[in-house]
Amino acid sequence: MPSDPVTPAQEHFWTGLRVAASGSLPGLDELLAGAYVVSLPMRVKFRGILHREALLLKGPLGWGEFCPFPEYADAEASRWLAAAIEAGWLGFPEPLREAIPVNATVPAVPAGRVPEILARFGRVDAVKVKVAERGQSLEDDAARVAAVRAAFPEAAIRVDANGGWDVAEAVEALTRLAVVGLEYAEQPVPDIAGLAEVRRRLRAAGTPVLIAADESVRKEDDPLKVARAGAADLIVVKVAPLGGVRRALDIVAQAGLPAVVSSALDTSVGIRAGLALAAALPDLPYACGLGTVSLLAADVTRDSLVPDDGAIRLRDVAADPELLAQHAAAPERRDWWLDRLRRVHAVLAARDRSLS
Repeated sequence: MPSDPVTPAQEHFWTGLRVAASGSLPGLDELLAGAYVVSLPMRVKFRGILHREALLLKGPLGWGEFCPFPEYADAEASRWLAAAIEAGWLGFPEPLREAIPVNATVPAVPAGRVPEILARFGRVDAVKVKVAERGQSLEDDAARVAAVRAAFPEAAIRVDANGGWDVAEAVEALTRLAVVGLEYAEQPVPDIAGLAEVRRRLRAAGTPVLIAADESVRKEDDPLKVARAGAADLIVVKVAPLGGVRRALDIVAQAGLPAVVSSALDTSVGIRAGLALAAALPDLPYACGLGTVSLLAADVTRDSLVPDDGAIRLRDVAADPELLAQHAAAPERRDWWLDRLRRVHAVLAARDRSLS
């Protein structure tokens, strides 16, 4: 995989990291000394999993979370480790706001389960609905979205396809789903050219659905490519896949598009980093996708970062030793994550040397 372009914010990150660590990137032994691997049960299947594994790092300034999905290669996972180190060793930028509006998230469940899922979020002003799930149909999606609209007549509804449609399917689906009123559609197709074509066709037909890019920002070698192509009306940014709060802020500034801050199915430690990004953005026009701790049946803190009256108030989070022990991953999974940490740290160390 080609290296990411080095932005001013990334250079600033490494400079600040050296200062915070009194020399350079924290050593592997330092990371391992404060590493904890957990496996948290989920309330519903999400992204095909029923347990969320994460490696938590205790740094001098707080906790960081390293939890790239298992299929991600080490080069891509290195951004997630950079974000975890930023949280624990460098800290976050000064916030501009103390309360972050968040949306509820409805996985690709049968329509009959929608009220049960939404009940966990309390009052919200926006709901994100997963669609285009493999093995399901447009009828399933339409029923799920209709159930959300019935439960929240006034809420903004956005759908997330995770690139599951082709262009023709996306246009057909979004034209149909737009009947209930959609705020935007997140990553309806996998590639940037397809996003641009879906956006063009919807506009030509007068279908009022904005297009948001997620994977086309965080999984591209150049996260600004989607903005230059005019392929989206807004971008979805996640701290861990982009390499930290400061790098995400830089990407949003360069893209020049409205941004929605979202999570990658994090524990409250990871959500804290997402809140730091949302709190530091100059503008926050959309509710953020940071309410996903509600999808977990357990957490690493007793004061979970979950929505209250449609928002999460900014506060620091510390992992609880008893919960870390209670939800410790099986020995073989712990070894897997620690081996991954060693490999990915080597990737970051090589990057650190190249920027020295």
